Amino acid sequence: MDETPKRFDRIVAILIQLQSKKIVKAQELADRFECSLRTIYRDIRTLEASGVPIYSEAGVGYALMDGYRLPPVMFTREEVSSFIAAEKLMQKFTDPSLGTHYASAMYKLKSVLRSNDKDYLSNIESRVVMQNAEPLFNDNSPNTLAVLFEGIAEKKQILLSYKTFDKDEKTERNLEPVGVFHDHNNWYFLGYCHLRKDYRQFRTDRIQAIKKTDLDFTIEHDSLDTYLNKNETIPTTKVRILIDKKIARYLETERKYHGFVSEKEVDGKIEMTFMSRDIENAFPRFFIMFGDYASILEPEQLKTNIIKLLNTITKTLS
Repeated sequence: MDETPKRFDRIVAILIQLQSKKIVKAQELADRFECSLRTIYRDIRTLEASGVPIYSEAGVGYALMDGYRLPPVMFTREEVSSFIAAEKLMQKFTDPSLGTHYASAMYKLKSVLRSNDKDYLSNIESRVVMQNAEPLFNDNSPNTLAVLFEGIAEKKQILLSYKTFDKDEKTERNLEPVGVFHDHNNWYFLGYCHLRKDYRQFRTDRIQAIKKTDLDFTIEHDSLDTYLNKNETIPTTKVRILIDKKIARYLETERKYHGFVSEKEVDGKIEMTFMSRDIENAFPRFFIMFGDYASILEPEQLKTNIIKLLNTITKTLS
């Protein structure tokens, strides 16, 4: 098989990626193109031999010399199609401020398309609709993501007005934002809270107001993944339930939020094991969703908590 076309495409893609970032690591390129570091080193030498001004620093990565730019890039039909999905997702999942900036960027991007690609895009963009779900941002804070991104990029503290789920009063606090993530249909950000002297997680729809300050970060923070993947010391309780197979498959998304560990088939049913952080409230509410198709193997306290919750619900309906 002739690898020349494949290698040519990879080298061009490497050049585009070098232009898209200040520094690009060899391992990052190897991971993207699923090849060895030796292959990346060879491709970089090929670019250098063709006159592309690349400088490298051991242990840091590769970069293009300042001022070097590629000529205008042509997009494939598949890439043009991806713009539609990205635009529709941005319309649904971003705050108004960031959405406006993205719309402006899309106009610029569409302006460089060929005429037939513009027609192609126009023909399908009105046929793709993202239905609105629950609001992801508070109306009083339409620039939440934009401010968070600025704070993270510039390493500036933010001033946050926040209302928790179970309290009516708002609290104001200075935070050093570490990162933003989307989980379980909600946007969150993690930051170092100067009020609590610890890292805390915040949901964007509960943010009442947010603004960037002139205060610099006081701590050199690790990457967001470091904090999200850190083993927490919150106590857990082992839970085992037995559930009909026809229902079990519908729980694959929800169950991970309740400490799902494993599953196995037992007498034609599915036995699931969880390490739950909250058998007083969260897990009982989760179980009620499918409780008529399931039974609890352990612990007994979970049964008691579910009965208590059901009694409360019954009283509200009488």
